[in-house]
Order: sequence, then structure tokens, then C-alpha cells
Amino acid sequence: MSENTTIGLDLAKNVFQIHGADVSGRAVLRKKLRRDQVLAFFGQLRRCVVAMEACGGAHFWGCEIGKLGHEVRLIPPAYVKPFVKRQKNDAADAQAICEAALRPTMRFVLVKSEETQGAAMIFRIRELLIRQRTQAINALRGHLGEFGEIVPQGAANAARLIAIVEDPDSSLPADAIATLKVLVAALTSRPRSKSSMPRSPAEPRRTR
Repeated sequence: MSENTTIGLDLAKNVFQIHGADVSGRAVLRKKLRRDQVLAFFGQLRRCVVAMEACGGAHFWGCEIGKLGHEVRLIPPAYVKPFVKRQKNDAADAQAICEAALRPTMRFVLVKSEETQGAAMIFRIRELLIRQRTQAINALRGHLGEFGEIVPQGAANAARLIAIVEDPDSSLPADAIATLKVLVAALTSRPRSKSSMPRSPAEPRRTR
């Protein structure tokens, strides 16, 4: 293959599909690779453009393949879809990725470093935990409302909800109390202290 070859790499858990094209767009390579063969394969190639869809594992493979000297281009999946010409399968997806990468007006996504991915993960997990807590509060408020216990909306009223469930003189049915205490446990479990949470690389360390 020539130095100007573009390769579309369809990522998977175990078996990866590649589609290579020369500078004119003519197909020159179609191949399947097991996960443990991917880096060895690209390590033997001359420098080329390696394109992938910007999915969950793309940044890891982008970093690893980039270390081998290749130019990595990540493409949003929505921009690849119009180039799928036949029934969707791994080979067709790899070809579509390759053709999309050859378009001069195509938009690409920057490959994230491990540090950037780690920093972004902190915020995504925090949002997930907040969303789960909100869901638990709303569920607890809704279930208590079925028994005539009305508490206003909002996280600020979570303590009132918990107090109703834990009140030994509550008129709630015993079976309901046992079930509702599952939600109470989710709300009262002690979170990790702020000091033990990992910091974003951009966040300065506080000193006294």
C-alpha cells in the first residue's frame, strides 16, 4: 500500500474490520483483525490516515494508533451513515468510514488524551449521581403521596421524606416501610469526601 493510503477502521469488542483505499479512493485492502492484532498490524504499515467513528473506545485506539506515527481522524457517526451503500455490516461500515474520511469537507473530532478523558469522566459521573439522587427523591415523594403524606418537591425536602419513613409512629404499612427504606438507604449513604475525589488536570490544588 502507498504512503497516502486511507484506512477506515470499524471498531468492535473482538473482531475489527478495516477498509483501505488509495489516494484516488480505490479499494486496496479489506481485512478482519482480532483485537490483539490491531496494533501489530498498524505498526507494520507506512504512515497513513486511519479513520474511525467517534465512539466510546475510539479515543483509546486513536491514541495508541497515533503513537505508531499514523494520522488519526475521528468522525461523528452521523456523518458516516450517509456513506453506507449496502446492508449494514462491519465491512460496509469500514468502507463508509474510509469514504467519509476522504471527503475534503468532512468534519473530524479531536482525539482526547487519557487525562482529558479522565477529567470529563468526573463531571459525567457527578451528573449521573445527581440524576439518580433526584430520581430517588421523586420516587420516595410519589410513593408517600399514595398514603396521604404530601411533601413539596425539591431536594431540600428530602430530609422530611426520610423522617416520615423512619418515624416509628408512622401509619405507613410495614411492607411499604421496608420497601421505602431501600430508597432512604440510597439517599443517606455516605458519599466520598470531596478531598478524595480525583481532580481535573485543570483544577489547581488548594494550599493553606
